[in-house]
Amino acid sequence: MCGITKFMKKKFFAVALLSTILFSGCGDEKIEQPPPPVVKTILVNRAGITVSENYSGVVKGRYESNLSFQTGGRILSREVQKGSFVHAGDVLMTIDARDAVQQANAGEAQVAQAKSQLDLAKSDLNRYRELYEENAIPAVTLDQYKTNYENALAVYNAAVAQSAQTQNILGYTKLIANADGVISAVNAEAGQVVAAGQTVLTLVQVGELEVEFDVPENRLSEVVEGKNADVTFWAVGGTASGVVREISPMADETARTYRVRISLNNPPPAIQLGMTAEVTLTSQDSSLVNSCVLPLSAIYQTGKQAQVWIVTKENTVALKNVTVKNFSGNEVVVHGLSPQDKVVTAGVHKLHEGMEVRTEAAR
Repeated sequence: MCGITKFMKKKFFAVALLSTILFSGCGDEKIEQPPPPVVKTILVNRAGITVSENYSGVVKGRYESNLSFQTGGRILSREVQKGSFVHAGDVLMTIDARDAVQQANAGEAQVAQAKSQLDLAKSDLNRYRELYEENAIPAVTLDQYKTNYENALAVYNAAVAQSAQTQNILGYTKLIANADGVISAVNAEAGQVVAAGQTVLTLVQVGELEVEFDVPENRLSEVVEGKNADVTFWAVGGTASGVVREISPMADETARTYRVRISLNNPPPAIQLGMTAEVTLTSQDSSLVNSCVLPLSAIYQTGKQAQVWIVTKENTVALKNVTVKNFSGNEVVVHGLSPQDKVVTAGVHKLHEGMEVRTEAAR
């Protein structure tokens, strides 16, 4: 038993000695520290901060004509429907022409009657002029026949003019398209009696298209005539540039918005009247002076105070208070930064004050 005990003590001593040697060797080695983490940064630039506003609009024609007959009567036929494409010179509607025909016939009869009276007055004048040259009648008699002739000539000219007017009325019984376009509204039907000048159709010319949209009153100051705009047509997948051409001087009574029209410079060929469009207006915001645009991921919120992490000259991070001015999608406009500040834009919740970091450019 004593021999076994002595053997166990020697074995324990050997193991303890070996462990001491091993641990003492490890303590002499230096443990390599990991490099500072790499952070993504953005350099503050306060120049050229702009704000974009989007509005929903509708494609319309620049010129819309309210068509009407120049004479009254009962509509006999309507040749078009709402949405019909027409060409200049096409007959759109016809009214009963019987009254116009009777007026034209009466006008022609008046011309014939006036012409016969004029011929008689001219014949009398020629005959009495010969008698006057033969000293058979006094000058006063000749003057009387000259006056009769001039009156007959005036009556004849008036009858011709009246007849021409009745012929024009006969032509007014057909409503003719004044330009190529699309019928956007039908306000009268066959069998209806309409008065001269009453709107029966609306024609939208397709030669020049525009986009119409409404602007709220608090944004009206940002929209001025001549301002450039970008227009997107999601239905046809095309875009176009435009210019603000017209701004309504009065607000809509119900919506309290102002109607704005944009002339299109290069509209896609596939767009049609009535299509929806998105109008983007970009402008400088004077309220954002000394501000800058950062990704939303750069904001580090501590309580109610918004902050960002700044990379110092010693390559450490420090928090800096900022004031949020505006949000736009995944971007935020802030105030309180200095030019050339390096702002961390990702992983801000993994940092702590004074932490050493590396920027992407320093790797």
